[in-house]
Amino acid sequence: MNAPAVRLSAFASAVNTAAHEGELVVQPRMGFPTVPGMRGGLLAVRGARARSVGTVTLDSYTRVGDHASARKALDTGADLNGFPLVAHGAAATRDMLAPVLGGAPAGHPFAVQVRHGSANPFGIVETLLDAGLDATEGGPVSYCLPYSRTPLAEAVDAWARSCELLAERSGGAAHMESFGGCLLGQLCPPGLLVAMAVLEGIFFRGHGLRSISLSYAQQTHPDQDAEALAALRLLAGEYLADTDWHVVLYTYMGVFPRTTAGALALLRSSAVLAARTGTERLIVKTPAEAHRIPTVEDNVRALEEAAAQAARARGAVHRPVEHGEFGVLAEARALVESVLELGSGTGPALVEAFRRGYLDVPYCLHADNAGRSRGFIDARGSLQWRSAGAMPVRAAGRAAGPLRAEDLIGMLSHVQQGFDRAAVEPAPGPRAVPPAA
Repeated sequence: MNAPAVRLSAFASAVNTAAHEGELVVQPRMGFPTVPGMRGGLLAVRGARARSVGTVTLDSYTRVGDHASARKALDTGADLNGFPLVAHGAAATRDMLAPVLGGAPAGHPFAVQVRHGSANPFGIVETLLDAGLDATEGGPVSYCLPYSRTPLAEAVDAWARSCELLAERSGGAAHMESFGGCLLGQLCPPGLLVAMAVLEGIFFRGHGLRSISLSYAQQTHPDQDAEALAALRLLAGEYLADTDWHVVLYTYMGVFPRTTAGALALLRSSAVLAARTGTERLIVKTPAEAHRIPTVEDNVRALEEAAAQAARARGAVHRPVEHGEFGVLAEARALVESVLELGSGTGPALVEAFRRGYLDVPYCLHADNAGRSRGFIDARGSLQWRSAGAMPVRAAGRAAGPLRAEDLIGMLSHVQQGFDRAAVEPAPGPRAVPPAA
């Protein structure tokens, strides 16, 4: 974490305070359509036995700017998969947050972040600012390619305007998290995830933001993940040295274990990974993920479980990564440099890099993605490039032959099957993670 003398949002201050006190901040991905439901969820998170921050996750209509449909759903009582921030409006949202923001019952500061998934978040940013909030997340690439058909150049322009509004209206205090370290969530080798988080962080900085978090989604191999998180910290220190920044880890975002024991083991492994790498914030998933939409109670239990596991693992620091086994740092650096060398500002450079295929997200069907790259899980269980297209990275799997449908299905279920097997098979002794991870 880096914390120069810049004014900070309540959200960034809450994370920084916890980090200075040696505690991991845990956070759910949670959104409810009504004001009472959302308030109740936030209050439950605030009262968890954990160092927590809250989330207001927005609904699908709001993400694409269809606020009329969101309003109609509210009026008719139709179900929504999140909180329709713009349809509710700033005044109702501010009232909802009044009993939530501030100190938690345990005495630590509690703050809230808006999460949305929008390729054009300008209206969302306006409303959250009017409601008294100043923390959100996403990015011009990470919320365009996986989630929309919006041309990348349009998303870059929209995100530039949104970041500038956020910086101006907050007096420089706003916090923005890059979703670049998640992208499609799985089967993307870590070098590209690290590079994209750093590039979006540079983009945010170029449009006036000085408080930034960089994401990374847990993948398939704990040592490779630890190497990736260390590489992310090193590059953030180089490229974002004059900003306040921290790292946020996501519990595995792919197919989740179907057994409760397997799901809990996966959740705990992400907490251990966060603790051993000095990660400041962890976004959790719950054991209910494979079966249904998690309840508030599911989320609170997951937060408390992750916090307790991280506390038990505190102090186990991973080795440096300058010459890591998996080469994540060198790969991420090569990708970042290939984009920045295009010049013309980070936004236009990102557009041009995708046009040339210097950045290429595997299995992503967006029209502005070259679609020539493929990732695969090697014999060690780590993610590598099967083919890399025009990216400046080495592909290790060219000789593996064509990728079959059953190969893809097997890779997508690799983590789920490994943790479920470990949950039901007797083991000779305790393990931090199952063999397949």
